[in-house]
Amino acid sequence: MTNSKQEIKFLDGPQSRWKEFTFTLSVISEFIKGFRHLHFAGPCVTIFGSARFKEDHPYYQQTQKLAAEVARLGFTVLTGGGPGIMEAANRGAKEVGGRSVGCNIVLEHEQVPNPYLDKWVNIKFFFVRKTLLIKYSYAFIVMPGGFGTLDEFFEALTLVQTKKIKSFPIIVFDKDFYKAIMDHFEKMKVEKTIAPADIGLCFLTNSIDEAINYLKENSIVEFKLSYKKEKRKWWFFE
Repeated sequence: MTNSKQEIKFLDGPQSRWKEFTFTLSVISEFIKGFRHLHFAGPCVTIFGSARFKEDHPYYQQTQKLAAEVARLGFTVLTGGGPGIMEAANRGAKEVGGRSVGCNIVLEHEQVPNPYLDKWVNIKFFFVRKTLLIKYSYAFIVMPGGFGTLDEFFEALTLVQTKKIKSFPIIVFDKDFYKAIMDHFEKMKVEKTIAPADIGLCFLTNSIDEAINYLKENSIVEFKLSYKKEKRKWWFFE
């Protein structure tokens, strides 16, 4: 079995400190860019899901309707900025006059930001993008998806479980799609690799109304979010 030059070089030992330093600067630059673009996004709900569903798919249409209701609550809808479920979420928010924001990943095959974004930022590193998607959100909605969606789901779940972030609600949408994963959660509880209470860290539903009510109670009420009061304009002698 042959090894690539990169693998052979890796086995040589420590790498160039200069390359590590320049990589660190690149990461810092990406974070700063993300912070500058998203700082005024407002309280967000991040919606995770597959990039592969087209607009005629039921999951796309459910996401579009759900995101519209999230936007009507006053939240900014934040996604990974790409096609599929991400597009459906941004589209649903945009169509009802809500705020729609994306954090797009730069890939070799180029993931283009979807056309329903008010604002977006292009990020080179997945781990920076995940941090940004979590940083500005008061809730997470996990729609059907693949490896990337599960990565984002378990990132949010682990951060809530370990109290690295507050107990923001995590809503998992579609009982049939996620049945095997939820069954595995029960197995982990039985095997005591998670605490019994950890099962309650996410809420599984097929109902948009249930999801919105859960969001209201566990985000708006729990964290005492309030609607922005319009500032009164005072005119001279008025």
